[in-house]
Amino acid sequence: MTPATQPGQPEPANAGGDILRCEHIAKNYGAVTALTDVNLRLERGEVLGLIGDNGAGKSTLLKILCGFQPPSSGRIFLEGREVALKSVDHARSLGIDAVYQDLALVNQLTVFQNMFLNREKVRWPLVRNGAMRKEAREHLDEMGVQIPSVNSPVAMLSGGQRQAVAVARSVFSNPKILLLDEPLAAMGVKEGAIILDLITRLKHEGNVSIIIIAHNYAQVLEVCDRVNMIQGGKITLDKRADETSADELTEMVVAEYRRALEERQRSA
Repeated sequence: MTPATQPGQPEPANAGGDILRCEHIAKNYGAVTALTDVNLRLERGEVLGLIGDNGAGKSTLLKILCGFQPPSSGRIFLEGREVALKSVDHARSLGIDAVYQDLALVNQLTVFQNMFLNREKVRWPLVRNGAMRKEAREHLDEMGVQIPSVNSPVAMLSGGQRQAVAVARSVFSNPKILLLDEPLAAMGVKEGAIILDLITRLKHEGNVSIIIIAHNYAQVLEVCDRVNMIQGGKITLDKRADETSADELTEMVVAEYRRALEERQRSA
């Protein structure tokens, strides 16, 4: 039996068309509470924007969903079945992959070498560089990622191109769910457009469901189907992107900041 939802919290989703469901997820680090009661759902083929101020719990939730950390309590359902994500590798084996801000790319290696990192094609005793170059080029072209040459070291690429390669590498493994941690951070308009175009293309293909952590509300609303806001370790907003606005989202963050400030002043 599913525990009752706390007042003000979205109802836990039923299996329906959801590929991922979280019910009452909490995470404590000793005396510090990062998440208190998160109910979240991700539909098949959906792009979900996960927003909130710094320290709200977004990255903590992402780490739980990719298997990097276990929740302190709560339940996770993947395609209707409850799962306990034991590690990042275990999550990947179930079809959940993540791209973090540091991208985990090796600057000294070429684009194609990064695409096949830790899964190189080998015909003993030789590494099949030609086959990897060809397959990497085909995959990037299919995704619409504009890279001059797969022989280029990733250190020579722009920020947008590097991010696109990191996303393409994750998609290369055919995940069911892709978690993107601030894919647009510190990017200019031109570089950000590369990633927005890539996410839009993946969305239209409908083969992967995506959760994006982002701070730029206008960009979130441009590319996402639905938006969840985390405040104080809870989901406080769950709306379709076309039913909210950057102004409403900003007002919610400001109101939460004022509430927290008043609470600190009362307890001082």
